[in-house]
Amino acid sequence: MRRLPLSRPDLGPQERRRLLAVLASGRLSLGPCLREFEERMARLCGVRHAVAVSSGTAALHLIVRGLGLGPGDEVVTTPFSFVASSNALLYEGIRPVFVDIDPATFNLDVGRVEDAITPRTRAILAVDVFGLPVDWPALTGLAGRHDLLLIDDACEALGASVGGRPVGSWGAAAAFGFYPNKQITTGEGGCITTDDDVLAARCRSMRNHGRDDDAVMAHVRLGYNYRMSELAAALGCAQLERLPDLLARRAALARCYAEALAPLTDDLILPADPPGTVRSWFVYVVRLRDHFAPEARDLLMARLRARGIACAPYFPAIHLQPYYRERFGFRPGTFPACEAASARTLALPFFTRLPDEAPARVAGALEACLSGLPRGRVSVHPNLPAS
Repeated sequence: MRRLPLSRPDLGPQERRRLLAVLASGRLSLGPCLREFEERMARLCGVRHAVAVSSGTAALHLIVRGLGLGPGDEVVTTPFSFVASSNALLYEGIRPVFVDIDPATFNLDVGRVEDAITPRTRAILAVDVFGLPVDWPALTGLAGRHDLLLIDDACEALGASVGGRPVGSWGAAAAFGFYPNKQITTGEGGCITTDDDVLAARCRSMRNHGRDDDAVMAHVRLGYNYRMSELAAALGCAQLERLPDLLARRAALARCYAEALAPLTDDLILPADPPGTVRSWFVYVVRLRDHFAPEARDLLMARLRARGIACAPYFPAIHLQPYYRERFGFRPGTFPACEAASARTLALPFFTRLPDEAPARVAGALEACLSGLPRGRVSVHPNLPAS
């Protein structure tokens, strides 16, 4: 049976033309494609500045450093994310202070954030998990009351919005990532969006070894080699030209999944969006209901893979990663909503060129593979539909 991969970039003639034009030009770094890509990103997010860099992780790192955060500071953030969102804090000697998640959205539980604030807290770094924006209006008000900086890890959420305001325009700055599984790709790459003129200038300098002027080798601050190449920027420009179609296709696939999986909702919780929020579909993640034993998810994934259907555990809890346990002493049970989600969520095949019949095939495989999975003690979260 033909294997269904988890993700795959959508590349075509527009991307090839752009890449060939760059190769013909001989300008492979800090050229016109980079400027065009940044201008397009700034317009898309409704901000004055976009600074393209080599990865989403680099974007987060430069934001953190550019805002002057450092040793002795604490930043409130989520344990349910790709590990880079917290690693960017550790690079600068900052202590991440984790707050548990809302089990219905997988995003940071805004109602718990205030209790985590201490005299050392300087910022909140929130993640738009799986392309679903966090509650930015509530976080903006909370950050303002406590005089805290607000950082958006929007690496999974290009094209999302809250109340009509695009992700990328909230807080002091936002970071985007363009790895091949994202809504658009530059191969490897990332981008900072901000209205802060000083922060944008700092990030532009730091991405290029701390130069104050690209034309002169005057290094005025500690910097890094975080540049985005012209080839990557050209690829990004072509992808941004196609962004409306790419997002529409992903949203259509999500609807197909919702329809195909509707008969399985006694056993699976499907994605749902709060009112006023527009998700940008990065992955399609389902969650096993709590009547299954903790080991059921991994057994389900093994069964799906045996049928040629790729899947992955999205996301392992950051605080239980070996390095974090060794450094900070975290133990299971610290953030129960995050840990419950981490043990029961799985991502299904999801990309723009996924065949139309694939969601039905995945649903049929899930129905067969769910049969006989071990069951365990029921543990119902108050914000989730009852098991």
